[in-house]
Amino acid sequence: MEFVELEPHVLADRRGVVFGLVRPNGTVQCVITLTTLERHFWLEPGAGDTRILKTFRDGYSRIRAIAERRLLAHPAARLELTPEDFARPDGGR
Repeated sequence: MEFVELEPHVLADRRGVVFGLVRPNGTVQCVITLTTLERHFWLEPGAGDTRILKTFRDGYSRIRAIAERRLLAHPAARLELTPEDFARPDGGR
């Protein structure tokens, strides 16, 4: 089965980037917060939309992997990724 992602975009309230993952049961709306991109993907605070989307695309394989793991553990129609989702359990060691 082929999976198609929806085009990512910055939310109107600039809280994060929304993207979709098409799963066998339908499309899941996912949001990664700007705080997460700043803490774990080197996005500079106050960046414009172009830079935000570039940072998102550069880190997309990791973002998608975390989103898919969360969805496997807890299926949902909507998912929000926060800094805690990317924190290492060993404290970063």
